[in-house]
This record gives sequence, C-alpha cells and structure tokens, in this order.
Amino acid sequence: MHVKFWGVRGTIPCPLETHLKYGGNTSCVSVQCGDNWFIFDAGSGIRQLGDHLLAQGVQKGSMLFSHFHRDHIQGFPFFAPAYEPGFELHLYAGNLYLSKSTIQRALAGQMSAPFFPVSIASFKATLHHHDFQAGERLDFQGGVCAKTFMLNHPQGATAYRLEYQGRSVCYVTDVEHQPGLLDDALVTFLENADLVIYDSTYCDQNFHNYLGWGHSTWQQGVRLCQAARAKQLAIFHHDPENTDTVMDAIAAKASALWSGAFVAREGQMVSL
Repeated sequence: MHVKFWGVRGTIPCPLETHLKYGGNTSCVSVQCGDNWFIFDAGSGIRQLGDHLLAQGVQKGSMLFSHFHRDHIQGFPFFAPAYEPGFELHLYAGNLYLSKSTIQRALAGQMSAPFFPVSIASFKATLHHHDFQAGERLDFQGGVCAKTFMLNHPQGATAYRLEYQGRSVCYVTDVEHQPGLLDDALVTFLENADLVIYDSTYCDQNFHNYLGWGHSTWQQGVRLCQAARAKQLAIFHHDPENTDTVMDAIAAKASALWSGAFVAREGQMVSL
C-alpha cells in the first residue's frame, strides 16, 4: 500500500508563504493497492492528483468521501480524469442518507448555478455512484476491502479502514471526541492499523473553544492509536491558522509524546 498526501489542510485552502512546508491544499489522500487506486476526499489537493493519474495512464479509480462539507469536495470539479471519456470513477459516501441526499445530488449541486459555470454534465468519464450507510463493509477487486464507521460530526462523516494483503490504513476525519474519554468502538476500529490518518485540527489546550465544531486534537489521536496498538499516526486536517512554525512545534511535541506520530505534509509518501 502506497499512501500519498495531496492535501492536508482543513476548512479552507491556504496559499500562503507561511504554509508552504506542510501545504495549503485541503483534504485529499491517495492509496495505491497494486493496480487499484483509492482516493480519500476531493479537497483542493485532488487537482494535482488528477494530473498525476492521467500522466501515469491510470484509467480507473475509487473515491471514498468522508462527507460533503466544502473543504472535502471543492476540488472535485477540477479533477481532470472526470473529463476523460475513457476514465471510470466509482464514488462512495456513507453519511448522506442522514440528510436524505445522494452523491449525485450533492456533487451536481456544487457545480450548478449560481455557484459554478460548468455543470456536472460536462464530465465525459463514466461515473458510478455508491451510496451506503456508514458501518457497512465495502469489497473491491484485487482483494481490497474497506470497513466503515460513522463519526461524530455535524451531518455525520464516515471513517474508512482500507485493508490489503495484511496491511491497513485508517482515514478518520472529521470527528469530535468527548474530552477525557476514548470511544471504545473507534479504538476497536483502529486496532493494529499500520497507519491512522486522524483529524487533528486542534490541540488539547484550545479544544474547549471549539466544542460542537466537529473536530479533534492531535493528542487525542495519539491516545487512540496507543490504545488501539496502531503503528503510526498521521496528524492531519491542519487548522488554517497554523503556520509552518506552529506545525513544526506540534511535530516536535507529538514525536516526543509518541514515536509513531508525525505531521502529514503535502506531497509526503508513506509505503506500508
């Protein structure tokens, strides 16, 4: 499994000189399992991923959405493979039933007037929509499966545990925890994972200011991973206010607290 971070920021893109080291694009992570390509979320980082897939001659991919808040779908209209007639794209979402919506409706909505000049009808790729309820298991060709889990976030969000040839990566964003508590069901979901990508927008020191906003802290990510005996934690979904200097300090504190923790950077590759 080859995991690459194309966008690691939360909330809004930050094309700023002070954010260059860790990156300013919003959430997008690819996982290559043999010949299969999986894409977690379609934030602004997906534009570069799309160009990469076309350059590599990739003709098929699966896009797994955590949820449909703007920072997780805003790059979708700029995903170049969607405009290629020979590309086949499978789209998955597990939270939209809560709002009585569908993938097709949600994605078409952000590309409709007055929000966008080009409609989703401009896509030439073959799109397959797979709406499900978080908690279901998804099976793919090539022996890949994804277990799913509903997260505590406004309008819900889906966590994914992608498993392939004895390796596993968990994508867990956006989620709010209860201070002082570990979610036992989430610990079980993360158990023995090789890599956990976790919503670390805040830190324990300022978390009380953002209760109800639907996010978590890097310290909670460490606690969850240690309880689950996971091997690595990727601190992810960085606060747009956090400059490279702030992220450097978080990286130092996190690695001192647990050697398995690191701060995800745009362009970073992790092979499992």
